[in-house]
Amino acid sequence: MNENPIRDRLVEHGEVLFQAPKQIIEFTSIEDADVLLNDLGMHPHAFVLACVMDRQIKAERAWLIPYKISQKLQGFSIELLSSLSLNKVNRLMSEPESLHRFVDKMSRFFYLAIGRIKNQYAGDASRIWKGKPASAEVVYRFLEFDGVGPKIGSMATNILARDFKIPFADYFSIDISADVHVRRVFARLGLCSEDPSVEQVIYKAKALHPEFPGIMDLPCWEIGRNWCKSHSPVCNECYMQDVCPTAC
Repeated sequence: MNENPIRDRLVEHGEVLFQAPKQIIEFTSIEDADVLLNDLGMHPHAFVLACVMDRQIKAERAWLIPYKISQKLQGFSIELLSSLSLNKVNRLMSEPESLHRFVDKMSRFFYLAIGRIKNQYAGDASRIWKGKPASAEVVYRFLEFDGVGPKIGSMATNILARDFKIPFADYFSIDISADVHVRRVFARLGLCSEDPSVEQVIYKAKALHPEFPGIMDLPCWEIGRNWCKSHSPVCNECYMQDVCPTAC
């Protein structure tokens, strides 16, 4: 199978999304929460802490955690957060309702992330990505946070580049985030075998577009979320229909 037309279509749409004008990112369904998460000027740590929380629950719920804690504290400055003990963070995460499925573990990750931002970056989380660093360096800096793996590290770096328009020296190390939607789309497009592993999708994306594998991430996620559903796919509405070998 000739993969080039499929790759070119995905990359083309990814470029459109990458070059689109900057606008507020809708991480959650709550406007005030999204304002906080988009405030890289005054509260860059809100974005970083949300990334740390984004595991084993729905993304929208994870990304609400910084905002819900800010409501309880009536503020979200790094100075205020740095004054919290681990026990206090645990109470904020668990009372009166649990903010995460795994409160004890994620409270610790939240607390340790605050400490890393304070000690490693002088309280300014934006130093993680300032100065047009190499993409590998930014992913690595996210990986230094307890609880963050390659998927979240690459996702965070991709959001910074694509949505926040943060400049990097290169994009080689921004991988595709192979969630269930992306894996399904790669399989149905014939780029991977049926039910591929996360690693298979990541390395196929690297092979297809090594200069920026992650540029195909959002197009594939949108396709999987909107049209290429696990049941009853809506192929006639998908812009990949004419090059998709499994289109109905």
